[in-house]
Amino acid sequence: MPGISERGNKIPASPIRKLTPFADAAKGRGTKVYHLNIGQPDLPTPQKALDALKTIDRTTLEYSPSNGYKPLRDKLVRYYDKFGIKVSESEIIVTAGGSEALLLTFMTCLDPGDEIIMTEPGYANYISFAVTAGVTIKTVTSRIEDGFALPSVEDFEKAITPRTKAILICNPNNPTGYLYSEEELYRLRDIVRDHNLYLISDEVYREFRYTEEPYLSALCLEGIEENVIVVDSVSKRYSECGIRIGMIVSHNADVMKAVMKFCQARLSPPLLGQIVAEASIEGTEEYSKECFEEYLSRRDFFIEGLNKIPGIYSPMPRGAFYTVASLPVENAEDFCKWCLSEFSYKDSETPEGFTGETVMMAPAAGFYSTPGLGLNQIRMAYVLKKEDLARALTVLEKALEAYKARG
Repeated sequence: MPGISERGNKIPASPIRKLTPFADAAKGRGTKVYHLNIGQPDLPTPQKALDALKTIDRTTLEYSPSNGYKPLRDKLVRYYDKFGIKVSESEIIVTAGGSEALLLTFMTCLDPGDEIIMTEPGYANYISFAVTAGVTIKTVTSRIEDGFALPSVEDFEKAITPRTKAILICNPNNPTGYLYSEEELYRLRDIVRDHNLYLISDEVYREFRYTEEPYLSALCLEGIEENVIVVDSVSKRYSECGIRIGMIVSHNADVMKAVMKFCQARLSPPLLGQIVAEASIEGTEEYSKECFEEYLSRRDFFIEGLNKIPGIYSPMPRGAFYTVASLPVENAEDFCKWCLSEFSYKDSETPEGFTGETVMMAPAAGFYSTPGLGLNQIRMAYVLKKEDLARALTVLEKALEAYKARG
């Protein structure tokens, strides 16, 4: 029997989805599972976007241009301008989600054996994309005690080697919810400039910033205009995860020319997704305002409730809709599995038709590269309505009590 490739063996299982079989089994037993593990918004997609999908009048569903339809890119130019980001449509390439945008960026800017520095905990799929591209991830550690602030310049300098080609950040951050300040971004700017590196900035959660501080995209950092590549997506801001539309945005013409060759090889981004995305960008300002206010309210409610549970600590996220929290357990993955496989809570508020309730969370160790870090931490997404978040908090507290009382 033929063997599996080295990269096939190396690519890690997603900490976000790896416990799905346990959740499916729990549901099969009649247990209601509150999904805190994945950032799938429960808010509706804009009606304007759904209407565009329903009224497609094409007689042929054709290939689009490899860099995406120009009307979509033109609308994105106006969208970015609202955030002080000045780009032309030729500096935007449409991709099959932010995931493809990251993978194509890695393939374009990095050779096998090159190194990229990212903070940990970091989005777990970055590691998967790096394995696919033959790239080595090196990490600098942000700490829960510091609210997951950007590590020091000295930490970055220690991680840089002759094979280092890029620094990768997510701002606002998945999984921690941290939002990098202007001061922190300029510290990164100086490192990138001094070592002539790429700065790859994942900015898909741009709309979800819970601070009065002015927004600063990596594309606006003076002095490294040619070094910056922004990865973006419509998935979260319009509740359109399934249409798979992302973007690569850069002032670097050579990078965009090389990315385009990869895009031509994969032919085109999704046609139907582009139609929906184009309809979403303009005329949905009130929708975006309502989504922001809802997530802000959920954040305040959930983090306050989380920190009231004995032994749990979560910093207050300043962006996105995630948090990494520490639990009063030694092994969070064992606890998360136990919640799905052995625990079920039922009281008078358990929804009718269910034998009990439990929670699904993502063990945070999977968001770290350094062995032994994050063992008592979990990542949670507060993307459920507040009634469900309240119930999930109750069930989580009862689960911890039962877990510790096992004897």
